[in-house]
Amino acid sequence: MHTSSRSGILYALTAFTLWAIAPIYFKEMSFVPATEILAHRVIWSCVIVLVLIILLRYTDALKKVLNSPKTLMAMLISTLLIGLNWGTFIWAVQNNKMLSASLGYYINPLISILLGVIFFKDKLDKVRKAAVVLCFCAVVFEVIQFGSLPWIALILAITFGFYGLVRKKIAVDSFTGMAIETAIMLPLALAYLVLSPSPSANMFENSANVNWLLFAAGPVTMVPLMCFAAAANRVSMVTLGFFQYIGPTGMFFLAVFLYDEPLSPEKLTTFVLIWSALAMLIVDSVRRLRKAKATKMLNQNTINSSN
Repeated sequence: MHTSSRSGILYALTAFTLWAIAPIYFKEMSFVPATEILAHRVIWSCVIVLVLIILLRYTDALKKVLNSPKTLMAMLISTLLIGLNWGTFIWAVQNNKMLSASLGYYINPLISILLGVIFFKDKLDKVRKAAVVLCFCAVVFEVIQFGSLPWIALILAITFGFYGLVRKKIAVDSFTGMAIETAIMLPLALAYLVLSPSPSANMFENSANVNWLLFAAGPVTMVPLMCFAAAANRVSMVTLGFFQYIGPTGMFFLAVFLYDEPLSPEKLTTFVLIWSALAMLIVDSVRRLRKAKATKMLNQNTINSSN
């Protein structure tokens, strides 16, 4: 394997593993309101990413976005989506809804497929149609068994799916995009901390340990994002697609085995339906990759023979 590919896989594993265990941090911060954690996540992520942009000399890309009203308007939409996603995720983890969060990120690839059909006119083959049907069955099953939609899972899946759609449309790199998004949310985050009655909102009155934990919301956000960006530059998006299931799988195991969230047979049935859909997509992707590789080798052999 090429050195660049090996390092890319290592970066990808690091990124998705960190995302998988991130709930541990938010769980440990349950003594702080979810909205306050979100505010600190915005503030310190903004500080870190702006420093990185200066150090990595990404300022030209940042200026380009700032000088484009159309791109900035799209970034406002992506900011609303990622803010809602972050806030919902933090609240879910702190309120023992980690299984629902896990389900949301399992559903997300299927939402992305549907968005591709709607906005990019992608065609659904039989495998993808079957996967989407299984996902729909899982949601219907939840409604029948529990009498309500799995709102947390759907909010996480839909907001992140549309977030990816918007970011794909405007094609802004990770660091520049995160800088703009957190900067847009920054005034609201600061205002929240100033006006919040929470005893931990005033950092001048907190202990050093609490303040360090609050600051850690920034690295918890940015480090896996940096690893993901490094991986994306070294391996294909198809390869990255296989790694994306590490995150929700880690959340699932944390919820069941570390935090003892109840996994009823009905809830397990929902997961089995989603897992079946994802298994179909993975097997189909592997088959396509092997077929493409075989075709490439055949064409290469044909060229060599003709020479």
